[in-house]
Amino acid sequence: MDGVIEANALTRRYGAVTAVDRLSFTVRPGRVTGFLGPNGAGKSTTLRMILGLTAPTSGTVTVDGRPFRDRPRGLRHVGALLDAHEVHGGRSARAHLSALAHGNGLPVRRVEEVLGTVGLAAAAGRRIGGFSLGMKQRLGIAAALLGDPPVLLFDEPLNGLDPEGVRWVRGLFRSLAAEGRAVLVSSHLMGEMEHTADDLLVVGRGRVVAAEPLSVFAARGGGTTVVVRTPDPPALADALRAEPGAALRESGDGGWTVTGVSAERVGDLAHAHGVRLHALSARTASLEQVFLELTAEQVEFGVPQPPGPGPGHPVAPLPVSGREESTR
Repeated sequence: MDGVIEANALTRRYGAVTAVDRLSFTVRPGRVTGFLGPNGAGKSTTLRMILGLTAPTSGTVTVDGRPFRDRPRGLRHVGALLDAHEVHGGRSARAHLSALAHGNGLPVRRVEEVLGTVGLAAAAGRRIGGFSLGMKQRLGIAAALLGDPPVLLFDEPLNGLDPEGVRWVRGLFRSLAAEGRAVLVSSHLMGEMEHTADDLLVVGRGRVVAAEPLSVFAARGGGTTVVVRTPDPPALADALRAEPGAALRESGDGGWTVTGVSAERVGDLAHAHGVRLHALSARTASLEQVFLELTAEQVEFGVPQPPGPGPGHPVAPLPVSGREESTR
């Protein structure tokens, strides 16, 4: 299945403001790519340029070697959820999808199929204006799946979903990628992608900060920090002083943090020098911490951070929960 997205020096300016600044990246089929960055990093503008809704100031972005706006297939080639609120509130879910199907030359049967896939079959006749945000998100996902496309773009798709909905959507993304589709998911929260994405594209202030597999990004954490408590800190410092690469720092709560050496080595050194330990543990930086540190200088409005270490898809339909049913 085709579906490669390629951007080359993609740039978009609004007067004196540069929203996207020479972005170059590749999104490959068969993988979920997390498109991450702080609010205002240029993610939504980039998605709109991929879809031909916003023209680049310079640079190019193509889907299978051609700008998307040059392709006549519409929803058959790329499906997208950009804003769950951009729907006619007076229409029913079925009428909304039927209009999209008719406009794109798709068979009407697809409407009922995707409604079932996203768990909205029972709400198909209800007015969209009475939907919760979570239900609108799932309706947007249904619209993206309508043409059974090889490329799928989602902008903040988990907003408004309850935990059950979040788990279902994550499973759906992986299922779509397993079928050979390119799945690009935009988010400002690293935690959303930690258990879903295969690759990460991280941007800040319109520029690429990282473009790599999730496993490579996780390795940016800088290794393990060892947390240790001892009634004799000077003796522990003496024990570590001769160890190459080891560094000891007071943590402020009566304990100490050690970097550059494993917890096992700290324990061995303390034992060899007769230093008593009251606690010894290893902490690895989370992906969220790596993301926050990597994008700290790209946050537009930041606050100080505290210190610290479709059919055929093999996914069960998501039932509409009581919390998502309520109008918000």
